[in-house]
Amino acid sequence: MPSYVITGVSKGLGFETLRILSKDPQNTIVGLVRDKFATERAVAEQLALSGGQPSNIHILHGDLTDYASLSKAATETAAITGGKVDYLIANGGYVPQWDAYDPIGELAEAPEKVSEELGKLYQTNIAGNMQLFRYFLPLVLKGDVKKVVAISSGLADLKSLNGLGLTNSPLYALNKAGLNVLMAKYSAQYKKDGVLFVSICPGMVDVGHFDNVSPPQREAVKAMEAKFKAAIPEFPGPMKPDVAMQNVIDLWEKASFENGDAGAFLSSRGTKYGY
Repeated sequence: MPSYVITGVSKGLGFETLRILSKDPQNTIVGLVRDKFATERAVAEQLALSGGQPSNIHILHGDLTDYASLSKAATETAAITGGKVDYLIANGGYVPQWDAYDPIGELAEAPEKVSEELGKLYQTNIAGNMQLFRYFLPLVLKGDVKKVVAISSGLADLKSLNGLGLTNSPLYALNKAGLNVLMAKYSAQYKKDGVLFVSICPGMVDVGHFDNVSPPQREAVKAMEAKFKAAIPEFPGPMKPDVAMQNVIDLWEKASFENGDAGAFLSSRGTKYGY
């Protein structure tokens, strides 16, 4: 009976991952969220077949900016899973919209806002995940699978940035690059213990971030999509969350030490970025 801990399952990619994994009654899934009660209600309403919350889903309070909540969530998880975790999925985090459309040179004209946004990004997505790993790695080390997966972004890949001239979301890209390095550093330390750390890009996914944008912002998104299409003729455009996350699940199942995936950053096609 594999066990999963997934952060940020209240909506978007995290909720779809919860939906997919919960279909197998043999899976035990622990979802960490800031708003436990609202997420439990959403799970009961959207995922239950006959009322109530599916028995293999456990929603716990776990906030990446509240380290005490992560410590408590790890203790509660151990009681649910018998003291071990097979898969730890670092999906949750802060996703800014302020930097999503303008190039970095323009954003630099607002230094106070840049500092504010970078502070939120690194406090939540880097420092927060370090503490997540601090509290949950003892459970992963006792697991049978021992995989830690971070949901990353192709915007953090230097080859793509330089080759396609991608100017969107520069602060977000900086942060995801930091997350990839964080995963590689943990891999360097824990590879000897059999823990596989891997970062995976889900591709461009439609999670509603671009639903209510201005005409200039819409043009910026279209320009980015055109660059992807020019580089990847089969690029399908933004994917639905369920399609994207099923692909990510397939990728993390295939990832292995034998394939050289320890500490790697994988694209949504399974290729290694930077190679």
